Parts: sequence; C-alpha cells; structure tokens
Amino acid sequence: MATTKNYRDYILEQLNLLDNITCKSMMGEYLLYYNGVLFGGIYDDRLLVKIVDSNKKYNMQESIPYENAKPMYLVDDVDNQEKIRDIVLDTCKGLK
Repeated sequence: MATTKNYRDYILEQLNLLDNITCKSMMGEYLLYYNGVLFGGIYDDRLLVKIVDSNKKYNMQESIPYENAKPMYLVDDVDNQEKIRDIVLDTCKGLK
C-alpha cells in the first residue's frame, strides 16, 4: 500500500516547525530530509525515522518500512508538532 498524498501533506504540515524540510517521492513513498540529512520517511501512511542513539529516549516502536529493509522507529504521535520536531532534531544529531 502506498502512502496517500493527504497523509504526506499532513505530515509535512506537522513538520512546519522546522525550516529546510524537503520531501522526495520514491516508488509511492516519501523520503524526508532536514537540512539535507535523510532522517526518515513516510511509508504506508506511517512516519518513520532512522534508529540512532540520540533518539532512543523516545521509546518508539521499531517498524519495517518495506520488505527487506532495516527497522526504523515509528513516530506514533503525529499530532504533536513539538514532539515531532524534537525527534527529528535528535535523529539528525545522531546521523552527523
């Protein structure tokens, strides 16, 4: 199942506390970048972020974005813009 454009638009709206978010379409799903750093994506109407030490404190559930992929963390509270912002910032901090 591919991600719907409505869900993509909603997630991008939820990320608007951060400048320089870019979204790139890839085979029906969407890759998400912050300041050029790939931190996660939208897969099957789910917001997922890469697993790094600096975002483990959020105790997110692991989820597989697509078959044969590495696990990622599922951001389940997509209505909380401040929490999403903090998760993205901490994820990117761990990717540098």
